[in-house]
Amino acid sequence: MLKTQPKPTPSTIETRYLPIEDYGMIGDLTTVALVGKNGSIDWCCLPDVDSPSVFGALLDADKGGSFRLAPVEQEDVSTKQMYFPETNILITRFLTHNGVGEITDFMPIKQKGTQRYEHHLVRAVHMVRGSLTFQVTCRPAFNYARDSHILQLSEHGAVFRSPQLTLALSSSVPLNDDGQGGAQATFTLSEDQSAFFFLDSSQDQEMRPHPVGQELYNAQFTKTRHYWRHWLSQCQYQGRWREHVQRSALALKLLTYAPTGAIVAAPTTSLPETIGGERNWDYRFTWFRDASFTLDSLLALGFAEEAEAFIGWLKKCLNSLGEGGELQPIYTIRGNHEMPEILLDHLEGYRQSRPARIGNGAATQRQLDIYGELMDVLYVYSRHRGLTYESWLHLCQQLDWLAQHWQEADEGIWEVRGGTQHFLHSRLMCWVAFDRAQRIARERGFPAPLDEWQKISTQIYREIMEQGWNEQSQSFVQYYGGNAVDASALLLTLTGFIEARDPRMLTTIERIQRDLTHMPHVYRYDVDTAASDGLAGHEGTFNICSFWLVEALARAGRLEEARLSLEHMLTYANHVGLYAEEISSTGEALGNFPQAFTHLALIRACLCVDEAINKIAPHLYLSL
Repeated sequence: MLKTQPKPTPSTIETRYLPIEDYGMIGDLTTVALVGKNGSIDWCCLPDVDSPSVFGALLDADKGGSFRLAPVEQEDVSTKQMYFPETNILITRFLTHNGVGEITDFMPIKQKGTQRYEHHLVRAVHMVRGSLTFQVTCRPAFNYARDSHILQLSEHGAVFRSPQLTLALSSSVPLNDDGQGGAQATFTLSEDQSAFFFLDSSQDQEMRPHPVGQELYNAQFTKTRHYWRHWLSQCQYQGRWREHVQRSALALKLLTYAPTGAIVAAPTTSLPETIGGERNWDYRFTWFRDASFTLDSLLALGFAEEAEAFIGWLKKCLNSLGEGGELQPIYTIRGNHEMPEILLDHLEGYRQSRPARIGNGAATQRQLDIYGELMDVLYVYSRHRGLTYESWLHLCQQLDWLAQHWQEADEGIWEVRGGTQHFLHSRLMCWVAFDRAQRIARERGFPAPLDEWQKISTQIYREIMEQGWNEQSQSFVQYYGGNAVDASALLLTLTGFIEARDPRMLTTIERIQRDLTHMPHVYRYDVDTAASDGLAGHEGTFNICSFWLVEALARAGRLEEARLSLEHMLTYANHVGLYAEEISSTGEALGNFPQAFTHLALIRACLCVDEAINKIAPHLYLSL
């Protein structure tokens, strides 16, 4: 069995950082901010989600910068955090014996035509009961805390000017210089009183704070609330897990970069997969392998506009390749290729988990599975919207390239840095590429070398069944010639390669449960026995793998087990329904947060289990 990680002993380092799961997310469809249960915004990049951080205390509590609003009183204070129903407006409530105060945070949605650098962040604190003294401290640290800035106070607030960006904090209470490059104020509110803080960004060095009050706040709140409720009304899912699915949809919408339609894997960088470890990556990019899950989930829920926008981003990436160009696994939110990996050595990292990285070197890897994800997403899209002849010719060029290279080794789905292998999952997705291409050609009547594609897909199928299967362990394995099992083998049935109740699939599921699973959590592989990933240390269980197992169990007819695992997994969402990439052995969130792929897998799992339950009579299900 896999090694479990000991629970770390509390230390001064830990008390300086909130747990990863203690954050909620707000945003305006070009960037996001993470708001802690303690009232502190500890992560926000401007002007875009992949831009340098302005508030980065998540990666360095001392130097990173933050925007905190909280009661001065710290003893005997409890906090609650929630989203205003059916929106991405976040409410943080502080409860004490002396009073109850409530902070509302949101970012008004950017309108088309708005300048790229212009953003608005609204914070309001309202006394529900009693009286409390609050402190607000806004201390930005521009460009990952590498750029200095000038602070200027005025009647209506403060201005922070850096070489590339200016922030104006408009405040309903007078602000003072905190002596550390920030502006702060201490103020007391009695029952039904409020204070307001509007943070605006721009390249305009002459930007100034402006008067703020209840009327302006009400207008912004009402407009933002209307936007989110109108958007969510398109959701067609009305099943058993509606609340969880809708919250996942709202999270995915926040992770959308509206100017291009791309969806980032996560809005953060370098949140560790092991506290103190080196498995820290920048996820503020878009992965090709997320594409089929993304489009499938968006269309299934009824979000056609987002699906169309995402396809637009995908086409831009393809058109940039040129004739015969090789796909790379990761692209920027603007469809660009370059994202050099750079270490931010001046930052201590989350809870001293060095290094903090920006950029992602995996973009230069060869990952052959992405061709399958590409063809799968376009197969789904063609059934809903069709494909142009020009797009089809471009795809045929990609398949011509794949026909010459599918037998090569690669770094695989998990982007290992310990050397290439003939990974089972990569071969599976090469099969998917040729299988989906044949289906598109037949259904749309496109000209295609069907005999050649059929020959290749047959060859891959037989190879997987012969070399990807280990007779001794009675399971499919991670790579040809190996013995270790990998959770990505669950995609054999999720992609339609093999029947879910095929004996080989059933014994593979059983081995994954035995070797990689602590119910309901699933590791992607055992780092001690699998192909070397080139990194030291262990990691948590992968949430996406846990949801894959739910779906595989449901498809295999093990419905009661699937539903129980799903219900278990839903309890591991944080207090506002968000998931990071991983879960530690003691239940804490690990890795970048929130993770789009996790929420996509949650949606698929809920849809699958719902469908399986609906296929049997209710009285029969109750007797299972």
